[in-house]
Amino acid sequence: MSENLALDKLSGQQSAAIDYMDSPILVLAGAGCGKTQLITHKFAHLYNKNREKYGSMLAVTLTNKAAGEMRDRIAFAIDDDPQSNLKGAWVGTFYSQCNRILLKEKASIGITTDYVIYDSEDQCRLIRHILNDMKLYEALYKGVAGKISYFKSSLLTPEELLSTYNNFDFDEKLLKVYVRYQDEMKRMNALDYDDLIAYTLRLFEENPDVLDSYRQMFSYILVDEFQDTTYAQYQFLKLLARDNILVAGDDDQTLYKSRDFETENILTKFEKDFANTKLLRLEQSFRCTQNILTVSDSVISKNSHRKHKILWSDKIAGEKVCHYWFMAEEDEAKYIAKNIKDLYLKGNYSYSDIAILYRVNLQSRVIEEALKNERIPFKVIGSSTLYHKRQMKDLISYLRLIWNRDDNVSLRWVINQPNKAITANTLNKIENEAKKEGISLYKAIVKLCAGKGFSASIKEKLGTFLTLIDMLSAKKEVTLSEAIKLVGSHTSYIESLDENSLNDISEIMYRSGNMALGEFLSTVSLTTTNDDTRCMNCVSLMTLYNVKGMEFPVVFISGLEDGLIPYFKATETTEDLDEERRLFYLGMTRAKDILFMTGARKRRLYAKFQDQEPSRFLKDIPKDCCLWIEKNAIPANAATRTPPPPPVEFPYNTGCRVKHPKWGIGVIRDCYGEQNDIKVTVNFPNVGVKRLALKYANLEKI
Repeated sequence: MSENLALDKLSGQQSAAIDYMDSPILVLAGAGCGKTQLITHKFAHLYNKNREKYGSMLAVTLTNKAAGEMRDRIAFAIDDDPQSNLKGAWVGTFYSQCNRILLKEKASIGITTDYVIYDSEDQCRLIRHILNDMKLYEALYKGVAGKISYFKSSLLTPEELLSTYNNFDFDEKLLKVYVRYQDEMKRMNALDYDDLIAYTLRLFEENPDVLDSYRQMFSYILVDEFQDTTYAQYQFLKLLARDNILVAGDDDQTLYKSRDFETENILTKFEKDFANTKLLRLEQSFRCTQNILTVSDSVISKNSHRKHKILWSDKIAGEKVCHYWFMAEEDEAKYIAKNIKDLYLKGNYSYSDIAILYRVNLQSRVIEEALKNERIPFKVIGSSTLYHKRQMKDLISYLRLIWNRDDNVSLRWVINQPNKAITANTLNKIENEAKKEGISLYKAIVKLCAGKGFSASIKEKLGTFLTLIDMLSAKKEVTLSEAIKLVGSHTSYIESLDENSLNDISEIMYRSGNMALGEFLSTVSLTTTNDDTRCMNCVSLMTLYNVKGMEFPVVFISGLEDGLIPYFKATETTEDLDEERRLFYLGMTRAKDILFMTGARKRRLYAKFQDQEPSRFLKDIPKDCCLWIEKNAIPANAATRTPPPPPVEFPYNTGCRVKHPKWGIGVIRDCYGEQNDIKVTVNFPNVGVKRLALKYANLEKI
């Protein structure tokens, strides 16, 4: 067995979970306690122990990023040419594994190979079109998309909703949109993420022999981030698993309360549904210092309906958690940027070791400006992936029409890209014909061009477009590179792109050029903005939701104010407030060594400046584990605050030059401390940043 699998490299609790095989296992794992490490080691341990018996195991998690990390860790842990051993392994997300099953068993459920997968952006584009067509408020599309996804992940069809809800407690318009959405998806031969799970469940329920074959094939099932699985995903696991299942999760890190099964904790439900479940706890954190663990536990322990655990670390207590309160968000942002620059100049941390977290994307604007002023490289994680850029969406829409001509969303996107002078009136006639006949837009265009509904000039334009689509779709059995070349040679689309977009296309061709077109389209559709990863030598900026699964030596949590953390829309019920507390806990436990928490009295949110109060969660934090620093006085009624001392008059201003007897001339970066114990941070060009006690430094002002 390879050194990576030696059980003495793991904790005793992890080793016990790896060895135990007598019944289902529920691993309750705290933040940074090695649940992903446990799963990958169990996979590799069983595989190396008996490859004939454990050659086919199912390992699933929630995101592509987490699945990629799991696959890499397993490959590293398996003996004998890891890459070839993992070829064809069932390691991935729920969605990718269900898609794989559907592609293999399509004949059993009556779907065709050329179905397209709609990501959340495609789903929203379709819903916006439906709302607009039904003369409903189009701006509600995101909320409607979320509701439809909740219904589908709960396995609630429109018919079941009709029979379950009455008009007094259910929005009839929402149901009509759901019905129309399902009809459109069926007409286009398209599936969204939730459909991948639902169709697989239907496949298993209608074909017991198919289900039995997969139950026999999957000798063991491993599930990471189990606490955030949906009802449909849980049913998928229940159908496949016997006693051969290990799930690992942490109810303190559940972020999507809409995924919960009513009010019941999913970990508790697993214990009820799987007889003789073995409960094991991972409580030793390999990530955080004890101070960070103590502070984060003091917050999360106030939540109700959670499984209690006591996290501990054998790392040193570490630096105290720092909380800074500023009068304005600009001051907060400048402090964060200056502190990052100091940490970098001292040489202890690189920029990629540092993350800035916030509750809403609006907060990043001021922070980005401050980082630019300090010339600090950064990347906003989760804002967009290569495949979600506008120009890439144009290309991918053309590629999807090669694969499936009935894809209405893609056809609407490219029919005038580049401009083909097809008017809005013409498009309306096509839409009306498609709706009247219950057919796709492509088929409606074919029918109208064969009749007398359009003038000769319009027929010519549409005929040219149909010829293009027919020619492209006849070449669907090609590689990605060949498909892109087809689009480039038969349209003027690529000619209109700028250099950056052309470079993006070249990167796609370099990465995936030899991949079959259908495989590439499935991969792209299952890629989300949450799969974005941090760059080398860049500070990472992201929301608290997007940081899940990551860790950084240094973490700044910005906007620790009531209205942001917790969010103002999530303070009315205990359940909402519990989720906000879990979100805050998640952010805190991403920090390995140093955790900064900042807030500001004045902040611009939603086009106006607002007076903010310190977060109510600060009341839960023990003062002896946290360093409270107030750059300016805060309101007397602010939680956990003592009246500030009289302002200290500092002898140096930031930016002034001083001379040190040993290190020469430097620049003051910060001046702080008590009246009799003032400290300064000085940047000396030849030796770097130094923190000095002023009364011993012998500095001379220049």
